[in-house]
Amino acid sequence: MKKRISLLLCVFVLTFSFIGCGSEKKTVEYDKEMLEQSAEIIIQSFSEMDDETFAQYEEGSELQVNMMLLQSGLPIEKEEFVSMIHSWQASIDECGDYKKHGEYKVEAKTNEVILSTEATYEERKATIEFKFDDELKMESMDVSAKYSTAEILEKAGMNTVLGMGTVFVVLIFLAFIISLLKYIPIIMGKFGKKEEKKETVVTKAVAVEQNETPAMDDLELVAVITAAIAAETGTSSDGFVVRSIKRRTSNNWN
Repeated sequence: MKKRISLLLCVFVLTFSFIGCGSEKKTVEYDKEMLEQSAEIIIQSFSEMDDETFAQYEEGSELQVNMMLLQSGLPIEKEEFVSMIHSWQASIDECGDYKKHGEYKVEAKTNEVILSTEATYEERKATIEFKFDDELKMESMDVSAKYSTAEILEKAGMNTVLGMGTVFVVLIFLAFIISLLKYIPIIMGKFGKKEEKKETVVTKAVAVEQNETPAMDDLELVAVITAAIAAETGTSSDGFVVRSIKRRTSNNWN
């Protein structure tokens, strides 16, 4: 019984050991000397190039630039190389002119290798980091500037001041808009009075026309009747006198 238990324990131990070995992730194999050589070519070349030379690489054809990079022994293509140029130029603007750098450190991962070094610039220090893919082709170069505590606090203070200033400007603008709302009823009232005046004038004009129309109609009717009588009797219409007819109230006889 004891032998069986011991055998089972051995089987479990072996099984878990195999599982543990299988679960270990393999990192990318690399040649540190080759990676350092590629990074060194980039740093030295960029530190000696001027803006005109950088522009030639940016404006050159992809085939031409790739051939030049291949002849230089750099495992990189034009797109990534131009991106590195932009990173380098940004680091010069942020940190000043490049001075020197220290030893390289390598960090291997499952799908990439990171090569980094501490560099000294004219104004501050920075970390230069190169990334290689699983085929050891250069993918990117990043330069991270290192700021002192005073500089970090100064930046934080500036950001706070800018944020608060923006908020105050927005609040002042909103207060100005709200202060103008009181004039809206006055403006609407003025427009309402103008419309009422227009309606009154139109109503009066219509009333005058309605009052004048019956008189004109009566005169026209008299003229027509006069002309008809004159035509029937064969006499002139000059002797006719038109008199208004008044109705008499009817008398009720009991």
